[in-house]
Amino acid sequence: MSEENAVTHGVDVSEAEIERRKHQRFVARRWGEICFWMKLSGLRLPVHNLSLEGFSVPLAQPLPEGQRFEFHLEMVGERGEVVGEACPRNFFSTPDGCEQGCRIEALSDADRALLRTWLIRHVMATTTLPLSEEEAEQIVSGPSII
Repeated sequence: MSEENAVTHGVDVSEAEIERRKHQRFVARRWGEICFWMKLSGLRLPVHNLSLEGFSVPLAQPLPEGQRFEFHLEMVGERGEVVGEACPRNFFSTPDGCEQGCRIEALSDADRALLRTWLIRHVMATTTLPLSEEEAEQIVSGPSII
């Protein structure tokens, strides 16, 4: 939605508020199966979508707004985990319950590289068109298109 459309519809928001994502987010499933899991406060939660800058997970109650929390991300079939800090951004209802959207606030260089590698592999495994690793990396690192 452009800023002009937002104003036209009676919503007063800046362009920065309209689209906060800098990178494409990906549905974190492959052939209907969960590909990514998040360990959060002793819970193991399926990740619904994931990007280099954030994720969403199903939760019954919203996380405390503005409070950073530690997360551990796993990819099915891959070794290791990505450990970082995130901050809740939005909480919304879905047809299946509720979902918490979170922005990644802190990752080590090694964890950021591992997350990028996982997303590249995920894109290559889920696409219906053949992609090279370089093309998948461009998709992962490129701007959000939806």
